[in-house]
Amino acid sequence: MNIQDIYDSRLKEQHDLFAKHINPQLVKVLRTIGFDKTYVKAEGQYLYDNDGHQYLDFLSGYGVFSMGRNHPKLKKALHEAIDMDTASMVQMDAPLLAGVLAEKLLEKLNQSIDAGASTRSYASTKLDTVFFTNSGTEANEGAIKFARCATGRDKILYLEHAFHGLTTGSLALNGNDEFKNGFGELLPGCTSVPQGDLAVLEYELAKKDTAAFIFEAIQGKGVYYAPADYLKAAQELCRKYGTLMIADEVQTGLGRTGKWFAFEHFGISPDIVTIAKALSGGFVPVGAICYHRNIYNKVYSKMDRCVVHSNTFGRNTLAMMAGITTLQVLEEEGLIANAALRGQQIVDGLNSMKDKYEMLSDVRGKGLIIAIEFNRPKSLKLKIGWDLIHKVNSGLFGQMVVVPLLSKHRILTQVTGHNCDIVKLLPPLCINDKDVEHFLTAFDAVLSDCHRFPGGAWEVGYQLAKHALSA
Repeated sequence: MNIQDIYDSRLKEQHDLFAKHINPQLVKVLRTIGFDKTYVKAEGQYLYDNDGHQYLDFLSGYGVFSMGRNHPKLKKALHEAIDMDTASMVQMDAPLLAGVLAEKLLEKLNQSIDAGASTRSYASTKLDTVFFTNSGTEANEGAIKFARCATGRDKILYLEHAFHGLTTGSLALNGNDEFKNGFGELLPGCTSVPQGDLAVLEYELAKKDTAAFIFEAIQGKGVYYAPADYLKAAQELCRKYGTLMIADEVQTGLGRTGKWFAFEHFGISPDIVTIAKALSGGFVPVGAICYHRNIYNKVYSKMDRCVVHSNTFGRNTLAMMAGITTLQVLEEEGLIANAALRGQQIVDGLNSMKDKYEMLSDVRGKGLIIAIEFNRPKSLKLKIGWDLIHKVNSGLFGQMVVVPLLSKHRILTQVTGHNCDIVKLLPPLCINDKDVEHFLTAFDAVLSDCHRFPGGAWEVGYQLAKHALSA
């Protein structure tokens, strides 16, 4: 039986099989909020279920599908790579495509460093070395190791609300305790600092025991970012006290924010940049640690340390081809400029609704990473509904928005993080005017329902609350 036959014959078992053998709690959540759809096809920014309904994907696999799903140029490139019968993963070799992708990545990174820098003095800090990984969290784990080895220090500073991955080293840098609970002692020497507070940052750096300060220029959880001058000042402090700066661009890199990399918005020059998600094109996992040769020279300090940090799959032919083609498509199709344009259209459209909807408190983002935050209303009736929902679970109101966006308007979105009233948008960079209009019209309708108490939206909230209480 071929794969198509397996797919067709067992499609109806999809969620039952997943619950039985993989993650029953996830399936329970999907069924509770009505996200247990059976998607059978995807193209660009659209998903299609087994009934032929089209959905607008404003989640894009947590940012993986920046250029859309099943891009024809990427499919063609991967087919060509398979047909080449290359000698992939020989391990004791230096594969050509890894060198090509590294060259192209570094070119884009250094363009961003130059574009964001206020003076050309940043030229001396350009990045020139790449280590390929299989994921974002692996890239961040490697960056931690490199920083500690290069500086001879152990401590890592990270920002509140941070998310750098869920393996134990990256998890130690997580600003959300719900991910840490139950896993025991994590990597020691990791300390959080509040974003925007230079005094606290300098207090920690002045101890001269910090290997690296890791940050997301625009944080994925909640889409928070500091004032424009914070990261510039932080960079000066890090250089003053001998601490490396690690920019986590796993979600924000490769055009998501309307520039190639998010750090460009803030005019800084990181010592290490981690990349993943969109680099894969959605087919073959690939990530990268991009860093300075002087860091490399301290980690790989002699010939018998040439594989002191390594992995098995990181430089495989398909991953490298996916990365090369992704960079090409992003540039040739103008997707980064499109991200800036469409993001501004969405933000402007959402901001225009603030006067109409009292629970809509904040809209923030750059390019196509956008957060929509809600807060407690002032009117008595709505306040009663808000308080009832939040007594059960402080994250349920966000679900009252994303559930009808999917069930009534066929738009896939997410609540960002646990116990928060924030809906996050992460669309593919290829969305168009029609998609933006569809989303804004749908969101307006959903918020209108949420501002009528009692009403259908609150019934959704009560049903979700019942499930939460019985879980």
